[in-house]
Amino acid sequence: MNRVGDRATYLGVLANPTFRVLFMTRSLAITADALRIVALSVLVLTLTGSTLLGAMTYGISFIPQLLGAGLFGAIADRLPARRLIALGYAAEFGTGLLLALVDLPVWLSLTVVAAVSAVTPVFNGAASRVVADVLTGDGYVLSRSLMNLASSAAQLLGLAGGGVAIAALGGRHAMLVSAFVHLAVAIWVRLGLPPLPAARSPEPESTGTFRQSWTGNRRLMADRTTRNLILAQWLPSAFVTGAESLLVPYAAVRGQPVETGGLLLACLPVGMMIGSLAVGRFVRPVARERLLVPLLVVLGLPLLGFVIDLPVVLCGTLLVVTGSGFAYGLALQRRFLAAVPEDSRGLAFSLLTTGMMTAQGISPALAGALAGVVPIGGVIALAGVATLAAAVAFRRITA
Repeated sequence: MNRVGDRATYLGVLANPTFRVLFMTRSLAITADALRIVALSVLVLTLTGSTLLGAMTYGISFIPQLLGAGLFGAIADRLPARRLIALGYAAEFGTGLLLALVDLPVWLSLTVVAAVSAVTPVFNGAASRVVADVLTGDGYVLSRSLMNLASSAAQLLGLAGGGVAIAALGGRHAMLVSAFVHLAVAIWVRLGLPPLPAARSPEPESTGTFRQSWTGNRRLMADRTTRNLILAQWLPSAFVTGAESLLVPYAAVRGQPVETGGLLLACLPVGMMIGSLAVGRFVRPVARERLLVPLLVVLGLPLLGFVIDLPVVLCGTLLVVTGSGFAYGLALQRRFLAAVPEDSRGLAFSLLTTGMMTAQGISPALAGALAGVVPIGGVIALAGVATLAAAVAFRRITA
């Protein structure tokens, strides 16, 4: 185990067999998720000709996940993790199989995706709880860094490979591939993870899941320290995601070709990987926690440059720098883990992840609405201002 001041390594973290199974299976599952989303979106767009419905396919999971975390999140602490995680991937397999083989109406396809999304926070919360149980101190922080790196790479691979797979196999066959990847992941988890016990619930066994989830989430958000740590992870990333959603139209209004918007979008995850590696590998644990405000400034300040018409290459450079600022999350991980009661870790991680995804799902809509009255470059700059304001608001967290 790593104490607070001890410095861990990525290889040391990956040497933990339990984390290694979770890391590999989650990376595969994210790639499969991205492939399924692309394939389903193309199918919906082809069947309906509706851009709105095609776009809804991407965002259909956000609100159900928020509801799921509020209603079912406590299950992540009440049942053995191996069973829950494997069941979650098996449910993804069943969903993909249904969408690939059955000609469902569009509304029913979206309903199926939303229903499975509602219980996703339970499985993700259980996986995060296991990581927190088997890794401590700096080892836990680096595990989060590795997960972030893998998520960025897997999403890029899934989204980029999705177009190739659909062109080669067709939308339904691409979804079928996604489904069987989820099945393989479910089997891997069932055979590869040890039979980990459930957490000791802070509530009596007779307490219902809904009530325990609701009261547990309220308890977490009522605590000032935990609430600030959660909001610090929700809000800045949501502001930048809102700005990110405007990069393609930003390039378009400047008369740039379509591929320019895609290249600008790719700059952020490149920066995220650079920042996560640099801060995780080369900065000592104590110093890392002091970098919260500087990294938030790095996250927001470059976006101010979009208020003027800069050369596209310089815009891309600013976005890479902004992406590197996402490493600010590493300054919060150990403190968040220490602030959360051990018997509610699954619920806490469920709330954290789901709230972050929901905020990132809502922010593009808000940014798009604002772009109707403010120039797009100005909206991107305002997202930077909001991020800098968050740096001021949360400056005392790691003081």
